[in-house]
Amino acid sequence: MRPFSFASFASGLTVLALGLAANTGFAASSRASTPQVEAELVASAAAIRPGDEIQLGVRQKIIPHWHTYWVNPGDSGLATQIGWTLPEGARAGDIQWPTPGRFKLGPVVNYGYENEVTLLATVKAPADLQAGGRFPVKATVDWLVCQETCIPQQVELELTLPVQAAGSSVGPGSPLIEQARTSLPIESPWPIEARAGKDAITLRIAAAALAAHPPGELWFYADQWGKTAHDAPQPVTVVGNAIEIRIKPGDEPLKDAETLSGVLSIRDGNGRVQGYRVATPVSAAAGAIAAAPQTAESADLGVGMAVLLALAGGLILNLMPCVFPVLSIKALSVLRHAGHDRAQVRLQGLAYTAGVLSSFAALGAVLIALKAGGAQVGWGFQFQSPPFVLAVAYLMFTVGLSLSGVFTLGSSAAGIGTSLADKPGYAGSFFTGVLATVVATPCTAPFMGAALGFALGQSAPVLLAVFLSLGLGLALPYLLLCFWPALQRALPRPGVWMERVKQALAFPMYAAAVWLVWVLAQQAGPNAIAIALGGMLAIAFAAWLYDSSRNAHVFARHGGTGVALLTLVAALGGGYAGVQSSVANAAAPATATAGKHAWEPYSKARFDELRAAGKPVFVNFTAAWCITCLANEKVALSDASVTDAFRQAGITYLKGDWTNQDPQISAHLAEFGRSGVPLYLLYPAGAGSAPQVLPQLLTPSTVLSAIAAAGPATASPKLAKE
Repeated sequence: MRPFSFASFASGLTVLALGLAANTGFAASSRASTPQVEAELVASAAAIRPGDEIQLGVRQKIIPHWHTYWVNPGDSGLATQIGWTLPEGARAGDIQWPTPGRFKLGPVVNYGYENEVTLLATVKAPADLQAGGRFPVKATVDWLVCQETCIPQQVELELTLPVQAAGSSVGPGSPLIEQARTSLPIESPWPIEARAGKDAITLRIAAAALAAHPPGELWFYADQWGKTAHDAPQPVTVVGNAIEIRIKPGDEPLKDAETLSGVLSIRDGNGRVQGYRVATPVSAAAGAIAAAPQTAESADLGVGMAVLLALAGGLILNLMPCVFPVLSIKALSVLRHAGHDRAQVRLQGLAYTAGVLSSFAALGAVLIALKAGGAQVGWGFQFQSPPFVLAVAYLMFTVGLSLSGVFTLGSSAAGIGTSLADKPGYAGSFFTGVLATVVATPCTAPFMGAALGFALGQSAPVLLAVFLSLGLGLALPYLLLCFWPALQRALPRPGVWMERVKQALAFPMYAAAVWLVWVLAQQAGPNAIAIALGGMLAIAFAAWLYDSSRNAHVFARHGGTGVALLTLVAALGGGYAGVQSSVANAAAPATATAGKHAWEPYSKARFDELRAAGKPVFVNFTAAWCITCLANEKVALSDASVTDAFRQAGITYLKGDWTNQDPQISAHLAEFGRSGVPLYLLYPAGAGSAPQVLPQLLTPSTVLSAIAAAGPATASPKLAKE
């Protein structure tokens, strides 16, 4: 999976902010300029003859400290694209890429060019060109130029060559063409082989001269994203009469017999660089082959790394919209009692942590039991049950009513979920931890995918250790707040505003309830909406009746409480029965609505059909209860630029809805070491092509970069040759 990085995320934001200003059209000419790049269209001859092959070049002169990108841009970025408009019958070949360089910004490593580069392409003229005529060439060039910020730019260049008769002189072309040819990688004069081990690919160059006098620097640039780790060092050792380079596999490592292709760059002691083309099949060393793509994200994790990733994922969960309101409620509780006995505040933090950890332990135990029974389950599996979704919707609505002040439960019920917002008692803190766990499970944070995928393939003790680490990460902010007086002193002073904030926090709970009702409708059909809303009306009536009768005489108080309880029982029982009966009637064919969208419903048969035909495919595994999935679909996958890129590149977009349990989707997720959604896969054209695994957090630029990195067969025609 291409890793999420704040640098690439910031670059994407900058693209959005500056794109309109920087993406400037230019009048037709062989030259054009932007503030960062001067571009020029040049040819290898001053004229052209019928049937000739000539080379055209797009020269980029880049201001200092900025760079453009190679065919594999590295961790982020976008390769330069040239769209050719040529006379009828003429054809343009692919871009011929000079040997690139590396650019590092924090953990992000990119491949590309600085100062100056000329990108060549061979053009074949038709045999029926008429002497004395004209041969107009137009190049639409798109590039991304970056320093700490990135700016997408486009220019249009034109060049017209006179047509000479066959056998006549065409005259000299631009000297830039010959200079560019010298920077192209050449065939290696030495045998090169690649062996894949568990942790590294070893590239062996059988060159006695190099072994006797090792060059200043060797670096291998894979021309496909994900085959090697861009940011990892490549140590070089001399072994006899050969040199070996140890290369760390990337997010989509090669399998046995696949071809490792790219450029071997050698820099001598004088700073001169020469690139050598590499295309060699990878063989397994001592039976240990690099992990296949489906397990690359999790198979190489050790228990310690999985536990650390789970801890980081749990911390990030606190920032998710489903969890943050719950944490805010308890932060207000700490603030209200910060001046009280410090030991009590700390015990509240421990009680909250115990609630979180016990809930994660229970969730892990259920998963272990279901796995032992042969079920395919993963993170958030309980939200595939419509009655569970309805129960959580009722809980969110009830908590919202309590925060709004509709009712307050007495101290004897301090542990009931609806009093979690207001109770300082330890039981209240414990059940707040339970509530936080419940509302966290439909969210997926970065780092969680690899850790959970690893855990679900391990023994029961390891699975529980990873789940408890995830829970500790979720509980850690509130625990620190309770144990660190300096953090408490940094909070504002208690006052009337706290009651207002508490009431305001009811609205995220109401919003969560609305969202869960929508999820329920996806699972059980539109009738489930009426069932859920009717139950919420009953809950609101029960809450009002209970609170309004609390201070009445004994008979009225007990009568009001009894009617309220009966109403709650009727709401829960009726809701369960109604939803269960609606589920069977909600299984309308997915194709009924798919035609209205840019996607098709995922099925294993349709996926296999497309892959067998060698067509490019994008697969989105999602669920209605997955907030991360919904945000990605709204922000990135529904963006006009992304849908246009899919359409123009001929990419079939398959959407696998895991809202309800689907064994086909579960099996596909398991192939990639995943236990839950989201999972985004881009399969380039070609029946045997390896997929790109996209990050769990998407932006339009992330998806567009993945399409470009998939190669010419998958790149958008808007950015490829016309």
